[in-house]
Amino acid sequence: MGSQSNELSGPDLSRGVESSLLEADKPLLGHVGEQAVMLVRSGERVFATAASCTHYGGPLAEGLVVDGSVRCPWHHACFDLETGLAHGPALTPLECFDVIGERELLRVVKRARAQRAQAPSSSPSSVVIVGGGPAGAACAEALRRRGYEGPITLVAEELPGPVDRPNLSKDYLAGTAPEEWIPLRDAAFYAAQRITLALGQRATGIDLSSRQLTLASGERLDYGALVLATGAEARRLAVPGADAPHVHVLRTLADSRAIIGRAKPGARAVVIGGSFIGLEAAAALRARQVEVTLVAPDQVPLARVMGEKVGAFVRGLHERKGVSFHLGRKPIRITARAVELDDGSSLAADFVVTGVGVKPRTELAEAAGLQVEHGIVTDQQLRTSAPDVYAVGDVASYPDAWSGERLRIEHFAVAERQGQALAAMLLGAASSYRAVPFFWSTHYDTTLAYVGHASSWDRIIERGSLESGKYVAAFERQGKLLAALCLGEDTLGLQLEAAMEAGDATRLRALITIP
Repeated sequence: MGSQSNELSGPDLSRGVESSLLEADKPLLGHVGEQAVMLVRSGERVFATAASCTHYGGPLAEGLVVDGSVRCPWHHACFDLETGLAHGPALTPLECFDVIGERELLRVVKRARAQRAQAPSSSPSSVVIVGGGPAGAACAEALRRRGYEGPITLVAEELPGPVDRPNLSKDYLAGTAPEEWIPLRDAAFYAAQRITLALGQRATGIDLSSRQLTLASGERLDYGALVLATGAEARRLAVPGADAPHVHVLRTLADSRAIIGRAKPGARAVVIGGSFIGLEAAAALRARQVEVTLVAPDQVPLARVMGEKVGAFVRGLHERKGVSFHLGRKPIRITARAVELDDGSSLAADFVVTGVGVKPRTELAEAAGLQVEHGIVTDQQLRTSAPDVYAVGDVASYPDAWSGERLRIEHFAVAERQGQALAAMLLGAASSYRAVPFFWSTHYDTTLAYVGHASSWDRIIERGSLESGKYVAAFERQGKLLAALCLGEDTLGLQLEAAMEAGDATRLRALITIP
């Protein structure tokens, strides 16, 4: 992530610009008063919107315009140019302005009042959402953004409710993001949106015949549509000492706080697991001047996801920052002051962080008799095997439109996108879920962006070099390009994502093979 300059640039759009200056699908950056605004010609229409992404403030004028929407180059948030409606990882709509045409001059003015959402073409009598993660939160908010007026209840067992989970292993853990950035929304927001929060409440049962959800308190909630966004929980090591108080997983705000409490300069940490969470935690702890040793069973970290070349590159980034690696090794015991490995060695540790994967929370669905296979099975409308029951986020196993495979993705942006897409489908504004999986991973000053999903591959097509900071690796299996990793190629990453969403294999291959 970077930071955007507060200095305004480009023309004063309130005074007007010549229409001839606008090129199709290329934003023209300017300003209205003290606010950065961009003009975009898309198709036969001209739109004006705020120029900063509502997620982390990314420069939308450097993004990609596709089919009446603009995509942010930083984390692939997407916004409808007409309505401003957001597509994950952004939640807040983009401010839209009015464009006034005077002969060949276009002027931009603030809207006197916000556009009202059109009445939904269909809607359930009520919506109950189980799970306070990004998928459930995004669904609840998107329902209101799209004009749904019925009751919405968000059951969130985990306190404090929906949070910006990626930050828990990135900037917040590193000490560069304050805690007030972590909640996705506060209680006042949900109250204003008429979303009932059931915080600290656990769902214990679903009665499909009476269409009711039962909570641990005994309360029963009627639903017209039930959304299961129960997410996933961190796996625990099955070795002696793994349950000691100085051994931490990293999934919740409470987990991150507990690690921060131990992360004093000079403290010795052992991170177990070469996952993205483990590696990001290692980078964050080094920012706090903690001595970090990482243990993982793989010979090359991330090789199973991104290939050995990228995995070795990421390892080098960490080694240059002082992280030491013990790869091809597993812990067999954790004591009060050390982690013992399967080769007989012992690593000094004041505390331990484990990042050994997560497992979907499917117990509620299984007890209700829903179809569960490595997640709650859904169709392309995110419907489960029971009428009016849906699943989104880490817990959902869904058919991916691009790969043709059934996927269960454990990434923040995917969870939000599924929640938002389901809201649109419940209200008759969309017919199916077609978004391409996307995630980003930050290691010190290096951010890797990944679009699509390749569980395996038989060929990697490369462009550029990792050392130069401009690199793309596309993962192919049996002649089909399934996914791509981008370093320093933000625009190309957006183009690849758009080609996958459009199902355009010819365009996708051209983007990869033509420098």
